[in-house]
Amino acid sequence: MSETILKAEGLGKCYPTPKGLLRVFEGLDFELEKGDIAAVMGVSGVGKTTLLNLLGGLDRPTEGRVLLQGRDIFDGDETRMAAVRNSKIGFVFQFFHLLPEFTALENICMPLLIQGLPRKKAYERAALLLEEVGMADRGDFRPGQLSGGEQQRVAVARALVNDPLLLLADEPTGNLDWRTGETIFRLILELHERKGLSSVIVTHNERVARYCRKAFLMEAGSLKRIEPPER
Repeated sequence: MSETILKAEGLGKCYPTPKGLLRVFEGLDFELEKGDIAAVMGVSGVGKTTLLNLLGGLDRPTEGRVLLQGRDIFDGDETRMAAVRNSKIGFVFQFFHLLPEFTALENICMPLLIQGLPRKKAYERAALLLEEVGMADRGDFRPGQLSGGEQQRVAVARALVNDPLLLLADEPTGNLDWRTGETIFRLILELHERKGLSSVIVTHNERVARYCRKAFLMEAGSLKRIEPPER
């Protein structure tokens, strides 16, 4: 019997504006089983990133709940939520979000140091991840010295350095040319399988979605299951 890793129930989000509340969506349900890799598709501005931020606890919903391994990630204060994010969820963003003053190795170390791991062990684990993403010879380089594809490899390593259960990626190839982006996505797929991850990939790119086992389409405030695009 499959195990549900992530489940959203009746999820809704709205924002206050000078003209009143702006409702992005409401009543969304979503379920991700262990080992699944699911694409969430839709046009720009439809709410895909908002959904991903709620699934990962980066933002709180207006209504509904998100269960990670059966426990509501919003059941507690910000300290508990931060601990859940740091220990169980890996994030990959379109624009990398690496700290420019730190080296690639130091950027990867950050989640481990925040968790309280001794510096020596943190650097050892980060070095292993650098090797896994094909960047072993770039550990001393700062982000500004790396190409976009290399920066995203570092960002992927940082997302996985804490051995998370769940990987959430927001347009991970969106800031790259297709050839580089395809290489990065194939790396994500390889690591997803090798590390037994459960993953959600937000994308508007059918080329990315066709490699996912499940696909969902977000439009007009709703989320519905669809067949992944054919390869």
